[in-house]
This record gives sequence, C-alpha cells and structure tokens, in this order.
Amino acid sequence: MTGLEAALRKAVRGDVGFDVTSRALTTMDASNYRRVPLGVVAPRGVEDVAAVLEVCRSHGVPVVPRGGGTSIAGQATGTGVVLDFTRHMNRVVSLDPEARTAVVQPGLVLDRLQDAAAPHGLRFGPDPSTHSRCTLGGMIGNNSCGSHSVAWGTTADSVRELDVVTARGQRLRLGQDWAGAPAGLRELVDGELARLRTGFPELPRRISGYALDALLPEHRADVARSFCGSEGTLGVLTEAVVRLVEAPRARALAVLGYVDEGAAAEAAAGLLPHHPLTVEGMAADLVPSAAALPRGGAWLFVETGGTCEAEARARAEEIVRAADVLDALVVTDPAGQRALWRIREDASGTATRMPDGSEAWPGWEDCAVPPRRLGAYLRDFRGLLGSHGLRGTPYGHFGDGCIHVRIDFDLLTEAGVSRFRRFSEELAALVVAHGGSLSGEHGDGLARAELLPKMYGDDLVALFERAKALWDPDDLLNPGVLVRPAPLDANLRFSVLPRQPVDVAFGYPADGGDFSAAVRRCVGVAKCRTTAVSGPAVMCPSFRATGEEEHSTRGRARLLHEMLAGEAGGLVTDGWRSAQVRDALDLCLSCKGCRSDCPVGVDMATYKAEFLHHHYAGRRRPAAHYSMGRLPVWLRWVDRLRLAPLVNSLASVGPLAAVAKRLGGIAAERRIPRLAPETFGRWLRRRERERMRGWTTEARQGGRPELPRTTVHLWPDTFTEHLSPDVGRAAVRVLEAAGIGVLELPGRPWKVTRTEDGEVVGVGTSAPRGRPRDRACCGLTYLSTGQLDQARAVLRRTLDLVEPFLLPELDEAAELPVFVVLEPSCAAALRTDLPELLHDDPRAARLAARVLTFAEALERLAPDWRPPALNRPVVGQTHCHQHAVLGDASDRRLREAAGLTGELTGGCCGLAGNFGFEKGHFEVSRACAEEQLLPSVRGATEDTVVLADGFSCRTQLEQLAGVRGRHLAEVLAEGLDRESQHGAVPPAP
Repeated sequence: MTGLEAALRKAVRGDVGFDVTSRALTTMDASNYRRVPLGVVAPRGVEDVAAVLEVCRSHGVPVVPRGGGTSIAGQATGTGVVLDFTRHMNRVVSLDPEARTAVVQPGLVLDRLQDAAAPHGLRFGPDPSTHSRCTLGGMIGNNSCGSHSVAWGTTADSVRELDVVTARGQRLRLGQDWAGAPAGLRELVDGELARLRTGFPELPRRISGYALDALLPEHRADVARSFCGSEGTLGVLTEAVVRLVEAPRARALAVLGYVDEGAAAEAAAGLLPHHPLTVEGMAADLVPSAAALPRGGAWLFVETGGTCEAEARARAEEIVRAADVLDALVVTDPAGQRALWRIREDASGTATRMPDGSEAWPGWEDCAVPPRRLGAYLRDFRGLLGSHGLRGTPYGHFGDGCIHVRIDFDLLTEAGVSRFRRFSEELAALVVAHGGSLSGEHGDGLARAELLPKMYGDDLVALFERAKALWDPDDLLNPGVLVRPAPLDANLRFSVLPRQPVDVAFGYPADGGDFSAAVRRCVGVAKCRTTAVSGPAVMCPSFRATGEEEHSTRGRARLLHEMLAGEAGGLVTDGWRSAQVRDALDLCLSCKGCRSDCPVGVDMATYKAEFLHHHYAGRRRPAAHYSMGRLPVWLRWVDRLRLAPLVNSLASVGPLAAVAKRLGGIAAERRIPRLAPETFGRWLRRRERERMRGWTTEARQGGRPELPRTTVHLWPDTFTEHLSPDVGRAAVRVLEAAGIGVLELPGRPWKVTRTEDGEVVGVGTSAPRGRPRDRACCGLTYLSTGQLDQARAVLRRTLDLVEPFLLPELDEAAELPVFVVLEPSCAAALRTDLPELLHDDPRAARLAARVLTFAEALERLAPDWRPPALNRPVVGQTHCHQHAVLGDASDRRLREAAGLTGELTGGCCGLAGNFGFEKGHFEVSRACAEEQLLPSVRGATEDTVVLADGFSCRTQLEQLAGVRGRHLAEVLAEGLDRESQHGAVPPAP
C-alpha cells in the first residue's frame, strides 16, 4: 500500500480504490482522451472532500472531481486522485416547491432531480441528452445546456448558490454580490473591467474559458455563476442550490422537414420569436429509419408547451405555418414524442459511426455561433471538412447555434493525428471568424483549451491564469485543463491499443473482424448507466442491480480496453488471463440488451463469450460451465437412457439436490427444474406416425386427406425438447390450425453430392442404421459460457443436419425452407451468434436468414389466419434477446389480433439462461426480476394472462413469485381448444 493510499484510507470514511479495476474504470470519459489516475475516492460528505484535498496537497498529487463521466472533452480524466461523487453524494437534500429551488449533491443524476420535482409541476431547465446518467455536479462543472436551452438557458442560468471546498481546504458559499469570492478576485476584476466587458462574444452558448464577465457589477458580481463551467479547476463542489422552472402541463412536438441541414439551419433562428421550448436539428445521416419522420433530408424538432394539449398543439401548428417546410408532423401523444426524441438523443452515439460503418470521434463536438450565422457557418464547416478529406454529420441545438458533430478522424496513426491537429486549429479560426465559441456546451477540457488564445487572445487567457491562481495557487485541481493546457493531440485514448487485429473466435463483421475496433465502439456516453429502465429497454440490468460502474457495459468495455493495451501502457497486463476483467464480466447476464439499446451497438454478451473462451483455454473451468454449459449433452443422455423419472425423484430429495447443486456450481437458493417424462421430439414423431397412418387409411378408402398449405421445421431447442414440451405441442396445435404443417428436423447428417461444376446430383445420408439420432442445436449454452470450440463443433454438426435445406439452389424457390424457433434466446443465437462465429461457413448465414419466431411464422406464412379472440389483459416481460436481436413487432400484432391487451415490461427477468442459476448470482438475479417483472405480475388481476416466451423467464416467475408464465403459443392453443368446445370467446366486459 502506498503512502498516499494509506493516508487516504485513514483520513476518509468513503471508499478508497487504488486497485487496477477502480483505476481502469476512470481512465476515460466520453472523449478521445485517456489519463490513468493513481486512485479513486468516493467521498461520503464534505469532510471527506476536505480530507482528500489536504492529503493530496501534502503529497503533491492532483485531484479531479468526476460525476457520470460523460464529459466529451476529457476534463473528467486525470492522473492523480479522482473524486467519484456518484456513489454516496448523490441525493436531493431538499426541495422547496414554493421557492422553486432544490438543494442537491454533486453526484445526483439529473433524472432523479426531475423525478423529485415532477409531482410539484416543476423541473430543472437544462437537460442534456445524457439526462438519465449525467450528474448535477458535472453539469455545473461544464455549464451544460441541453435541448431546452432556448427556453430555460444554461446550467449557470439555473444556479443560485454553490458550496465549494477550495484546494487549500477553505469552505465557501458562492453567490451574488461577491459572496464566497476568494481573496484577491474582486481586485482582479476591478482592475480589468474594460477587458471583461469587451473580450467575450455575445451568444447564448458561450461556454469556453472562465465566465469572469459574470463578476462584472452589472451582473451583480455573481461568483456562483462565474464558477459554472470551470471544469473542476477552481474548487470542488459539494452542494448546490438550483432554480426550478414550471413544467408545461402539455407539450406538442412539431417535426419540420427540410431538403438538407443548411435549409434547416437557415430556418432555425426565424422560429425563436414564437418562443418554442426547443429548436433541435439533425440530418438523415443519423436516422436509422426515417419512416416515422416527415419527408426531408434534415429535420427541426420544435417543442411547444401549453396549459392543455389543444394550446400546445395550436402553438406547434402556428410554428409549422410560419416555417418554410418541405413537410411537417405535429405529435401530441407523449409516447409518440418520446419515440421521436429518442432518435435525437441517440444521435450522440449513432454519430460515432458513419453510414458506411467507419468510426467517427468527438473533439469538435459542440462549437457554437450566433444562431443567425448558423447556416453560413455550416457551409464553411462542410467546406473545411472536405478540404481535409474528412466526413461528419452535424446535429444539435440549431436554435442556439450550437452544433454537435462526430468526425471520422484517424486517431490511430501518426499522420491521422497530425491531420486532427491541423483541422482543429483551422476550425477554431473558422468558429472565431463567425463570432462563435469553441465550446457551446461540453467545455474545453483537453480538446480545446490549447486553442483558447485564438478565441480570447493572449491577454484574456493570461487573466484566466491569474484567476485560477487565486482559487488554486498550488495548481492542484484538474491541472492541464483550461489554463496551461496539455496539447490537444496528447493523451489520446487509442495510442496504447494494438495496431494489428487480435486473434479472436467471432467474426465481428461490423468491425472488420477487429476485436479492438469492437471494444472501441464504447465511447463512454454511458446510456448503460441509467438508474431506471425506460419503456421496452433492457440495458444494463446488472448495473441497475448493483449501481457499480464495474458492472455496466461501459465499465466492462473500459477494462477490455486496458486489457488490449496491455504492456503498451494498459492497467491490465495479464491479457486474456485477467482476473479483473473476468470478475467484471461475471455479473454480465449476456442479455444482449446493449446490442440494441447502446447507441453505438456494443455487444458485451459476445465480448464476454470471447473473453471466457480465451481465459479458460487449457484451464479448468467453473463447475457451472460443465453442468449448465453442457446441458444439452446431459439431457440427451437422460433421454436416451429414459432416466427422466429417476432424475426428478432424486432432485426432489433435499440433501441429494443440495449435493448436486454444490457439485454443479448451482446456487443453493434455486430449485432444479423437472424434466418432462416424454420429450417433445418423441411426442412429435409418435404423432407424425399416427397422422401418416390416418392419411394412408383415408387415401385407401378413396378419400382426399387435407394436407397443409405449407410446412415448417420446428426447431428442437433444448428447453422445449426436455423441459417445456407443452410449449412445442401448443405451437404445433396453433400452426396446424393456421394451415401450416410441422415437420421434425432430420436426425441424421446429410451428404450433398455435387459435380465438378457445382451442380447438385444427390442428397443422402451416410449414417449407419441404428445410430442414435443427432439433435440440431443452436449452441446457446456453450456460447454463454464461452466454450466456443464446442459451440463451433455443435453448430457445424447442426449445419450438416440441415444442409439439404440450405442449398443455394433453393434461394429461387417460391417458399424457402423455414425453421421456427420457439425459444427466443435460441432464435437469437441462430440469427446472430451462428453467422458471427462460423463466419467462414456460408451455410451459417443461410440458416440464420431462414429462422423465424413463432409469431413471425404465423404472420409470414398464414397472413389471412385469425387467432382466437381471447379478449384478456396480459402482463409479463418481452424476452431480452427478443428485444435486442429479433424484434417483437410480429408478436405485438399477433397479441393485438387475439385481443390480448396491455404492454409487456422492459428490463430482464434476471435468470438469463445459466446466469441466475450460477452460485453467487442469486441476489443480483432476484434484483433484476424485482425491477419490473415481478411488480407487474403481482399487480395483475385474476383474469390477466402472464406471458413469458422464454424458459428462463417462466422459471424465474415460478421460483420467485409462484406464478406460471406461459408462452404465447400455449395461450393461443388454449383459446383454440375453448373455441372448438364452446365457440368464440365473448368480448371482455
């Protein structure tokens, strides 16, 4: 233990972390920069903050305050001790609805303040797109703004008083009329009044530099306002009194379509006299699908408020009439508005990839110019990009003249970094020529501070340095930021990463097969750090259960980054054998929620499988990897030997079950699921034999058997086959009622014979008679435990079994062979993991393309079929893999057609295949279920149907709530049986 660490542990009550994991999690924010701290302290109160500053000052070690780590300019990174306020100092201390103020701690997430203010009809005005995870301390440090700044201004406009501890331990209460000013600050300002009155550009989004002009007499010498935007360089914030505003009772959103971003930018300033709440702009490059938007190549999102929906709509329609638009859409439905705003908010992540998939980066993320100059500035900006051979798509706060953009800088090579510097210098000059600010929202940090003399001149920058010296004479707080800055091309996060692709198992097709590029996807916007799930979203259940950065998607990506950096400067130096990375990934549920919910498409489930594959190569694995990872093998042997009754009997004996769970690495709190006495496959083969005999008899008697219009192969997933055959039987009942025949997959490998020209001349099986049947398998349990060699072998054997149905010659057939998969996680594995793992086998992509879910099969193959009218409410949870990979649009339409009303929740059930069964995971598993699933089920009425298409979801419901969840196929099959016995179900009263 170092002397610094020992001193801090002795001095503070909060958490002190000098271990590899704690440091690795704070090496980066959401910028291009990386600085490695010595340690991290999570203070519990102002006394801890003062103690940390005293210890660090005595050791000559810098201190960096940090909130949610979403800063885009590098100011939330540092080489000394990082103060993490999110863990303990994260409360709303008090809220006064009459005075419209709140007292908050710096680690409070903005959305939690909004939640506290909402019952009083109030809100905090500024709202960055990271509102679900950014903190009030970070917002004050960066003077953040957000989409509503045209109505409610910047964070500085919403600050009343600030409690601050200076680097030398002085506690100050900052406010107006010089309240809290350090010694010498007033004299400094009084001696520079002329410079302060003329040296700052007049525009709504001037964030760069220190706001020393707020100290002018005409601005009431507002020390608190001047402190905003100082990026942790002047003092450490411990508490803030902030102003709240009245939230409109109703809102409308006008989406205005324009030919291009230039036209949208020219129009934005003209809308301000109508007093909108927002004027946001974005172009088609950032929209995954423009189906929900009006015609155009770029759009303005203009929000209006009112005392009622009609008033808000009227104001929105007034703006539409005043705007010269190509097309327009006015939305008053809150759900519709949220869906549209999600498109805009996710731009900070989607902008990190160009349309062709190449990487794009921040660095010049948020320059601002006077709104009336925005159109001209964008034209010049586009020209500058072109002159450097760069690409980027501007978006952002058009009403304030503030533009966000990610640019496809090459930050991996020396030549690319040199171009990054030249472009930065020229763009700074361009912004200043248009009367703008280098930063319009996110601060200067490491990205722009070096260029502040271009904006302010040397004399005013020297004044900034003098002000910093009055607050922090020892340069203890966040050195290298704002004054005496580090070079903008130093400390780049990519400099330590390997230049050659790492040898990996998965193909990573979206990243050119490069695992480093896949890990680089995480730019730190931290959508995975949301403390409450919204709508159908899933990501990141383990973070919400633990609240620990280590268990967020971003935290895991940071550790993987350090692992890849390795000996080149990374904190994790033992590569794939790293215990730190293994432990961080241990609580990853492999829910795949990040694959869809992360705006940059990080796929931590795949990264986890990759890591486990390498980590345990040639080594003994955890017991659960053998017991549950190889579950299909054990269950197949149980079936062959007809041991299901014996296994069930033994599992019901408490002491025997306890021993089995201990040996198998299974949580003691779990009950071992019962095996079906007859597998689904046996039932289906027996049924097919009976049907064939019936058809033959009918034909011999001169009849014409009614054959199905089309047929599908029902996939024999392990869970349906051995644990839930009732689901398979119900699916067969429904599919056949819809005129779809069901075939079992073949149980023998096939051999396709071709001529030298590639023409198929024969298909047959060479398997000897009497050989046990093979089973097709998606490899899910091997994938989730990182047994990728076994997964490959299983999947190749599966492709051999179904090869006759994957022939390229069938591509031109009217009806391709279809494989219906009832278990969502297995369907997701076949759709994505199969072609990504067997990227060298063309059959893998062919099989993936022919996989359908139960609802998709009914919709595609029996479009005219109408399900039974069930007319009942439903609760439950959309399977996380369904949400992330498969989509649930067909399921929603099928439920609606059957009269099943209500929305399924988001989040994850927490069992997630083997995860919730593994020893040490039970509490996190239960916490995930308690987030949304279990409360929704407990609040359901007696006639409510509990839907759970996944075996894991059904098991979790049964074991934690005593509730039987059912697959949609089971519910529909019951409805068909009821209709055949009693006629149609009457509508619910």
